[in-house]
Amino acid sequence: MSVAKRKDEHIAQCLKDPAVDRYDAGFDCITLVHRALPELDFDKVDTSITFLGRKLSFPFILSSMTGGTSRETITINQNLAKAAEECKVAFAVGSQRVMFEDKKAEKSFKLREFAPSIPLIANLGAVQLNYGFGLAECRKAVKVLDADALFLHLNPLQEVIQKGGNRNFADLADKIKSIRSKLEVPLMIKETGCGFSEADYQLLINCGIRYIDVAGRGGTSWGRIEHLCNKDDNSLGLAFQDWGLSTVETLEQADKFKNQLFLIAGGGIRSGIDLAKAMSLGAGMGSAALPFLKAALESKDAVVKLIEEFREQFKIALFLTGHKNVRMNDD
Repeated sequence: MSVAKRKDEHIAQCLKDPAVDRYDAGFDCITLVHRALPELDFDKVDTSITFLGRKLSFPFILSSMTGGTSRETITINQNLAKAAEECKVAFAVGSQRVMFEDKKAEKSFKLREFAPSIPLIANLGAVQLNYGFGLAECRKAVKVLDADALFLHLNPLQEVIQKGGNRNFADLADKIKSIRSKLEVPLMIKETGCGFSEADYQLLINCGIRYIDVAGRGGTSWGRIEHLCNKDDNSLGLAFQDWGLSTVETLEQADKFKNQLFLIAGGGIRSGIDLAKAMSLGAGMGSAALPFLKAALESKDAVVKLIEEFREQFKIALFLTGHKNVRMNDD
């Protein structure tokens, strides 16, 4: 199956099966301390931050979803970019590997015209560094998007259970370190739903990485998605559909590294309240993808509505915990 067709199948399964979203990131176990007397004017609560040199309305990234040659993937990415621009949040695209297989897929990643003032983040699989990709491909991914940074995503679970997956994750740390030292924009690392351990954080710090989207367990299950896509699957995907550290657990694993890392809380962020809880655990901002997918197929305005709901919930959470601003930037 081509990369483009696989991406379309992933989108279809995300929209068809509600159980792809596991709703188990750990935030239900976190209680923020309520202030009955917050001593604040709600209208003066400031949710803005500076990220990658650009001001955002609140600390949020519309996270990696898709890209490809189909009309559907182009529509999704353009609506997301337009909505992110209107709401002044960051936007990270799905894996750009597809455009190296089919040049026509570049159209789905030419998004700067729709989002001139916000951070755009390019995206490639880190494992591709063991399959012929290198600095040139990383630079091209950045150039096509006119990106402010590049995500290298880590998805060992998905690759090992996917038919024809790329299973060689050996010696990637040295290659990540080399790319980081030569790339002209910040190199960021993200998981895809299983989180990071303390050992992972230390290894990435040794590579010179500062930005990490933790993408813990509890949101989209790529194990389950691969099971659904593999019609004659032996249920490996189901066996591992809830594998990994929850988002709360993986944030806790990073506790000793808070002064060295800028953490982005991905994985099961389903409201502005979840975002506030993640930031109380040390995250600098949050990210989410699946809740915005259906809206992105509908219209830019549908995405804007959801983003604004998240922002208002986050602002109320700040107010009710006695915080007049976010007090968190990436500088």
